[in-house]
Amino acid sequence: MRAVWLREFGGPGALEPGDAPDPVPGPGQVLVEVAFANTTFVETQMRAGTGPFRPVLPIVPGNGVGGVISAVGPGADPGLAGLRVVTSTGGSGGYAQRVAVDAAAVFAVPDALALDAAVALLADGRTATGLVHATRVRPGDRVLVEAAAGGVGGLLVQLAKAAGASVVGAAGGPAKVARVVGADVVVDYLAPDWASSVGEVDVVFDGVGGAIGTAAFGLLRPGGRMAVYGLAGGSWADVSEEEAAARDVSVVRSIGSPSDMRAFTESALAEAAAGRLVPVIGQRFPLEKAADAHAAMESRTTVGKTLLVA
Repeated sequence: MRAVWLREFGGPGALEPGDAPDPVPGPGQVLVEVAFANTTFVETQMRAGTGPFRPVLPIVPGNGVGGVISAVGPGADPGLAGLRVVTSTGGSGGYAQRVAVDAAAVFAVPDALALDAAVALLADGRTATGLVHATRVRPGDRVLVEAAAGGVGGLLVQLAKAAGASVVGAAGGPAKVARVVGADVVVDYLAPDWASSVGEVDVVFDGVGGAIGTAAFGLLRPGGRMAVYGLAGGSWADVSEEEAAARDVSVVRSIGSPSDMRAFTESALAEAAAGRLVPVIGQRFPLEKAADAHAAMESRTTVGKTLLVA
């Protein structure tokens, strides 16, 4: 089968198309014919060797895929064959035409939901759902969503609005600001005075980190909640537990157990199937152009989710 290899850390060109052995489903596993592979910003950092995860090379990157189950291993339910599913691969192997995964790890895609939309929701949907749950967003809250034109950010805007909050969407640069959908107010966090234009908020969703996340922390009212979940800016926000406690602010750094994460994924898929949650798929690249996908994400020109088409 065709796959994309990372043999040494480096720029986007370090992702090289090539052949890989066809996986064979073992006991309790299923084989998925991949139609779409998810990409995330943290995967660009992993590829560069600068992120929080540093794998042993060589490796086929990728952690989220969607497709159809074509074979079932010993002990797995034969009735799963032919089912449209999305699934995580355990941290690697997703940039490929086929993956073998535990049958218990797959999620059936509702009939009313397109497969590409389901893949776009696999990581981002469960993250956004879990973050809104963990921060207890409620009617009347004023919520700041950083990176609101991104995959997770766009979903956070929708979920916070559905919970009855007013939303300030923050994005980097005029082009990104123009692509924020659904927020009550939109600001450019690259502008020098962006934080003062926002004012006080009850909840911050920090997917950028660095100076942006630290500035957002300063906007929280007493009793506020800040979810720290991303470091697109290159580092985590400089927010200590001691400073948060002194300001009567709670900081959320984890959104739940594996069983919670499964429930969040199922909720996101169900909400999308009902038309209440809509992922934005801003760009698609052929599997063998994964390097171009990474280059686009790193250039900050992408909007919403970036998918690879296998």
